[in-house]
Amino acid sequence: MTTSTRTVLGIDASTQSLSAVLLQGNSGEILWSRSLAYRDDPRLLGFGFEHDTMIIPPREPGEAEQPPRLFIAALEALLSDLKAAGFDTAAIAAINTSGQQHGHVYLNAQAKASFARLRDASSASENLLTALADSFAYGGAPIWKTANTATEASHIRAATGGKAATIERTGSDIPLRFAATVHRKLAGRYPEAYAATCHILQISSFIPAILAGDCTIPIDFGNACGTGLMNYKARAWDDVVINAVAGDLPGGGAALAAKLPPIAHPLTACGSIAAYFQVKYGLAADCKIIAGSGDNPQSKVLASGDLLSLGTSFVYMISSPDGGVDAAGTANAMYDGLGRPFNFGCRTNGALAWDQLRLRHGLGAKDYAACDASLADTAPGSLMRFWHPDTESFPVVHSNPEPVRLDDGPIDFASDFAAVVDSSLGLVYRYGMKIAGAGAASQQAAMSICGGPSTSPGIMKRIAAIWNRPAIQAGQAGAALGAAVAAAVALVPEAERDALAESLRQAIFTGKSVVQPDPAMVKAYHAAGGYLDQLEVAFEKLRKG
Repeated sequence: MTTSTRTVLGIDASTQSLSAVLLQGNSGEILWSRSLAYRDDPRLLGFGFEHDTMIIPPREPGEAEQPPRLFIAALEALLSDLKAAGFDTAAIAAINTSGQQHGHVYLNAQAKASFARLRDASSASENLLTALADSFAYGGAPIWKTANTATEASHIRAATGGKAATIERTGSDIPLRFAATVHRKLAGRYPEAYAATCHILQISSFIPAILAGDCTIPIDFGNACGTGLMNYKARAWDDVVINAVAGDLPGGGAALAAKLPPIAHPLTACGSIAAYFQVKYGLAADCKIIAGSGDNPQSKVLASGDLLSLGTSFVYMISSPDGGVDAAGTANAMYDGLGRPFNFGCRTNGALAWDQLRLRHGLGAKDYAACDASLADTAPGSLMRFWHPDTESFPVVHSNPEPVRLDDGPIDFASDFAAVVDSSLGLVYRYGMKIAGAGAASQQAAMSICGGPSTSPGIMKRIAAIWNRPAIQAGQAGAALGAAVAAAVALVPEAERDALAESLRQAIFTGKSVVQPDPAMVKAYHAAGGYLDQLEVAFEKLRKG
């Protein structure tokens, strides 16, 4: 049996859940999948996060952190469920990880020994939380929703040489959520925690570090883009940006550079499974741990072309074969979990905001029937309403605690939801078209749509009409599955990788629904002076206050 026929495991640590997909490595058959919701699984409660927001209660507006111990407990619970499901865990050839992009943890000097002890079989007598309890220099894991770093972002941008120079170096204009801004913020607010930090790991590296029992493993160059510290073209830490972040901090840029991991290709095998997991969960000693990547890069693995991911945040990913960056700074340049370049716009107020809208109207967060009914009963583009409960990053606008209603329609859930769906998707499309290269795709080329809302026929019909392109209903085929596909690809020789990736995509998406754009809906959105034109005008007025 060749490595490509063995099973592989993809794991995704997102804002709301830890998910896994067990994949047959050459056929694309999904053998098992599991998603542990942090707010619903009794094993994952009591870590101090707010039930509805998934974050630790913020100490100042814009702060967004999750408890890093939550990810450890979730990993233990997930592997317990995999073992209980009765699969032959010894047949798993590789484990690859996805982690919510920009989220990261700060580890202290003790962490190296604590992680390494997982390579000793005797550690299996403990649980992971106990084994790694003393590893943290700081008790929170700042995540992608961070929005209290405007001062730090401005400083870094100026010290790097301005907007154009920053984009040229990093592929992005140092958005607030990028880790570079948070490192500077942390050093200013909590200098003792910054001084005690020896290792900074993105969440995408934190999980593989646990699995390998090694907190010095590399970060992939795809997720390193999301730190704002990597030179996009050189795929190496950028000394100019590092000094812009930390030149005036204790130890200067050299101290920050020493805390960062090495950079590697996302398909790099960075170790083998630690003895803890061999003893406790039956994994084989030769099970490879792949470097992993962020959730956006791993989701993009599943698309040959463009991808719209409807997750906690909404991300529009546009293929960029020539590796070009968006000089206007509208988009962020990245590499996917296979190492392919792309540009993307990330909308903060995504599916979680839609959940909150249901709660505001007294419905359950997961009352999808009411949502489908509202879309069926409300004409596309007939209402103009915005809601940004969090400061929005794409396109940038301050938060609006209350929905902004610019029409005379009813103030009820059906109207609010349909209108917010239209404005959310319409803004992603309209401003996505400003991203360099976005207009190059043929209108006939299908676009892949993944994430929970993609299972809604009403949502898919609106997407197909707004983009005026066929939309492939990929459903829950998200980051965990993308990580699994990349794991299978990592096991074969480089010359075979592209072919295997494409064959797995075709197998996974065979039989998936393709929604064609409805001409009447397209006209409602795209007519000159119609909804999309009015949407941009109204949004710019809202943005300017």
